[in-house]
Amino acid sequence: MRKSKGFSLIELLIVVAIILIIAAIAIPNFMRSKMAANESSAVSSIRMITTAQISYNATYPDIGYATTLSTLGPSTGSDCTTPGAATSSNACLIDNVLQSGTKSGYIFSISGTSGTPVVVYAVNGDPLSPGRSGQRHFYSDATGVIRYNVNATAGVVDSPTQ
Repeated sequence: MRKSKGFSLIELLIVVAIILIIAAIAIPNFMRSKMAANESSAVSSIRMITTAQISYNATYPDIGYATTLSTLGPSTGSDCTTPGAATSSNACLIDNVLQSGTKSGYIFSISGTSGTPVVVYAVNGDPLSPGRSGQRHFYSDATGVIRYNVNATAGVVDSPTQ
């Protein structure tokens, strides 16, 4: 009698079952790690926008703070390396990805007071898909303190990040 080469159906089913068990354990951990990375990136982006606002206010004191992300970023097609590329309408203080308002699973927006110079601003970072791309909503203003809220858009009364 000849012995056949290869794996039996039972052996293949056991291997598939083991792979599925490992995947069931690994995928939720991967999702939590991705959310944590997105939140870390969001805090870094909020910090970058806050620093850009301080620089913008110091450079253009007659205007005050910027009221849009596009004001802080480069103009379309600009590489911000040529002298005179930075202006009050395109300050070249943040990258074009952050300037678009969406980065690493978060949406960023700036609001400011009306009038000139703008003396008050707020920046918010909210997850694109709460619970999937990030859990916390972030906020900062001219104080430079980054605050968060787990359930809704963050504001001045929320807890500061540690």
